[in-house]
Amino acid sequence: MTLVYLLAGEASGDVLGARLIAALRRRAPELNFAGVGGERMAEQGIESLFPMRELSLMGLLEVLPNLRRLARRLDEAEADILARRPAVLVTIDAPSFTLRLAERLRPRGIRVVHYVAPQVWAWRPGRVRKIARRVDRILALLPFEAPFFEAAGIPVTFVGHPVLESGADAGDAARFRAAHGLGPADRPVIVMPGSRRGEIRRLLGPFGEAVRLAAAAVPGLRPVLPIAGQVEAAVREGTAHWPVPPILVRGLSGKHDAYAAVAQSGGAGLIKSGTSSLEMAVAGIPHVVGYKANPVTAEIVRRLIKVRYVSLVNLLAEREVAPERLQQDCTAAALAAVLVRLLTDPAAAAAQREGFAAVRALLRAPEGLPSEAAAVAVLAELRHAPGAAEPAMA
Repeated sequence: MTLVYLLAGEASGDVLGARLIAALRRRAPELNFAGVGGERMAEQGIESLFPMRELSLMGLLEVLPNLRRLARRLDEAEADILARRPAVLVTIDAPSFTLRLAERLRPRGIRVVHYVAPQVWAWRPGRVRKIARRVDRILALLPFEAPFFEAAGIPVTFVGHPVLESGADAGDAARFRAAHGLGPADRPVIVMPGSRRGEIRRLLGPFGEAVRLAAAAVPGLRPVLPIAGQVEAAVREGTAHWPVPPILVRGLSGKHDAYAAVAQSGGAGLIKSGTSSLEMAVAGIPHVVGYKANPVTAEIVRRLIKVRYVSLVNLLAEREVAPERLQQDCTAAALAAVLVRLLTDPAAAAAQREGFAAVRALLRAPEGLPSEAAAVAVLAELRHAPGAAEPAMA
């Protein structure tokens, strides 16, 4: 029995894991799978060793109170993997947890593929040497990551960014407008304050006030908030008294329909930094990026960070395509000013969309869809696993 063990630490990793499992099954139906994941990996038959949400922590002050519980989960995952002896362990993002686990297991003969290159190139380049001792291969999402890690002796496969197969550009605008009773004069605006509790706590307030200010200048503005399950209650509570009632959207299809409606009506986005900026680029939605970290965490990162931008769109373009308003600059007035400009100045919106086209081209690997390229790379690693039989390719 050839077993692939996957461990994801947050919602985006859960999606990657599920797509990877599906792609592996198409190519090698005899493979078996186990690990830690969320709802999407459960749909692929993974019975999670423990709830994935326990690993979805971000920032020093969020992690510190949970160190003891995280240590127990680390021990539990290590014991389960050693008992099962998978042909390969695929750790997916969440490097604070997954790479610690890899450090324990790789010396014990477990082959490790890490999916989503750690962003040490941004703020801790010296850590690359430690990573080289922990993994056998990295599956990178961004083209500039491969040469960085290869220079440290780590084999890398650039598989392309999963946003390309997310469906972010395939929504149904008419369906969204009909479902939510939007008229011709309504201007939907995407508001995405994050999928972690800490992000919601820090960003929902200034984002909501920015929407209020923008709505005073732009008639018909309707905020649309896609909500993730783990923060749904916090978002509902935090938006209950917004002067402009938001449309709350659950599920991928609803979110992508909202993207289509925003793009079609000349709307815009107010989003936190991260993968959501790439979703905006793929969907063709001009946007402003806002972010506030815990002040202690932010000060540490400020001293260490080595890149000019936090938005992945801007990093890839090597210029500020989407305006960034961070930390003390992440105020309601500053965010609203950019949002209003994008909604009222066609030239400003068109300039962003022009930048998006170049970014999208950089996200695609030669091998095709990211999940398929990742599956090919994992299958290649199986051939190197001790005692592993060659998987039969479908």
